[in-house]
Amino acid sequence: MYVYDEYDQRIIEDRVKQFRDQTRRYLAGELSEEEFRPLRLQNGLYIQRFAPMLRVAVPYGQLTSRQVRMMARIARDYDKGYAHISTRQNVQFNWPAVEDIPDILAELATVQMHAIQTSGNCLRNVTTDQFAGVAADEVIDPRPWCEIVRQWTTFHPEFAYLPRKFKIAVNGSTSDRAAIEVHDIGLEPVHNAAGELGFRVLVGGGLGRTPVVGAFINEFLPWQDLLSYLDAILRVYNRYGRRDNKYKARIKILVKALTPEVFAQKVDAEMEHLRGGQTTLTEAELHRVAKHFVDPDYKTLDNQTAQLADLDKEPGFARWRSRNTLAHKKPGYVAVTLSLKPTGVAPGDITDKQLDAVADLADRYSFGQLRTSHEQNIILADVEQSQLFTLWGELREGGFATPNIGLLTDIICCPGGDFCSLANAKSIPIAESIQRRFDDLDYLFDIGELDLNISGCMNACGHHHVGHIGILGVDKKGEEFYQVSLGGSASRDASLGKILGPSFAQEAMPDVISKLIDVYVEQRTEDERFIDTYQRIGIDLFKERVYAANH
Repeated sequence: MYVYDEYDQRIIEDRVKQFRDQTRRYLAGELSEEEFRPLRLQNGLYIQRFAPMLRVAVPYGQLTSRQVRMMARIARDYDKGYAHISTRQNVQFNWPAVEDIPDILAELATVQMHAIQTSGNCLRNVTTDQFAGVAADEVIDPRPWCEIVRQWTTFHPEFAYLPRKFKIAVNGSTSDRAAIEVHDIGLEPVHNAAGELGFRVLVGGGLGRTPVVGAFINEFLPWQDLLSYLDAILRVYNRYGRRDNKYKARIKILVKALTPEVFAQKVDAEMEHLRGGQTTLTEAELHRVAKHFVDPDYKTLDNQTAQLADLDKEPGFARWRSRNTLAHKKPGYVAVTLSLKPTGVAPGDITDKQLDAVADLADRYSFGQLRTSHEQNIILADVEQSQLFTLWGELREGGFATPNIGLLTDIICCPGGDFCSLANAKSIPIAESIQRRFDDLDYLFDIGELDLNISGCMNACGHHHVGHIGILGVDKKGEEFYQVSLGGSASRDASLGKILGPSFAQEAMPDVISKLIDVYVEQRTEDERFIDTYQRIGIDLFKERVYAANH
């Protein structure tokens, strides 16, 4: 992974000193709340419902065991003993004191971490596939490209005060595990007929109040022009994006208003001034960054197919291995997902003790490195197949071995009304009530792959629009209710869910989900997932069953 040079380190340390003085002046009454607000947002500090929240950047989800131990220490010393993995692969602390933030940032800087550009109207954390660099279906490793984009976007002066926040995702595999179609910009590598590398470029995707699946405006962008083209897109957005209404300020609104074709024309016009300029990438620059993403010291191994088949006679192990491991590009290795979704725990939460344990596991089993995913789980990307059974035993002891990755109880869920001042309703109790209803693993496996996403408000931090089943918290005359949508998908050929009908009270939600699953189980054909059955039969049968049972 990328390692800071002396200039990177100095920049981060200088920012910590700057914010320490800004915080001192704010606490001394020399800066008003209004004056302090943009300064704290530039450093990842929000004021939530009950306490501040600090969002720490985890570029494209990559972490070292040393960094994870630092987060454990921060959770223990400055918070209430836990951290939260966000859907942008970042880490959030929900209870730090404002006066402690400079000390936290100083500690983070010692392990090459920061909270810069994790909030505010700027270019946010660049994200990618949690299996980048190891997935068997990978076309190219997207991480060097993520790092190139990250370095270009950090402290970019023109794009520090955009009309609204801005998010970029890069996908490097035949499968889209990075959800690029619902990002402001999505990038996907392709090769032309001559075998040359380029990118398909998508703009104008996003969720929130106005969900939109983006449009591909360039089918082959030579890799050398990547930063110039991104620069052109941002310039067009910065010039024409609305600043009079924050609900209409995202680039998706501009692309829709202009049409993707006209937007692309304006980008091409900007490229006339940028092509061949200082932002043109060279082989030397690509090599400078790519050398940080070489393979670890893999052993020469054979696939352990026979041995694993023998171990699979242990039902618990077989169940876990089928759901929580992914094929690796190197024979004899697998990528392992540690579930942060056991029943009774807020999805994505992890304690300080668990963070320390995960760091130890990464050192012993995965070259001291790990990843976070936008599904709010943790990945050990380079585990020897021969060590899987031993690792499984340790994961069970640590609470990470729930075999539910990709299943109904692997719920994406924002913190909701328990923490967020923007939320209309709580999210975490809904997730827990659904997990408790579907705690029978045999039935969970029979249901099969299903994305269930929960958001506490229209900002859609829980990505409810792209859940196979999406749940949105709404305020109904001062009471918390929940709107259900069906048919969303964040993978290739992304789709937005369709609202089922009137919203439901909190206590009704487990029954509602049960009715939806009943219809699916009755109607599915062999090998159909929930989303496949929904796309084949439509929404009406689901609607009839749910509302007939609730009226």
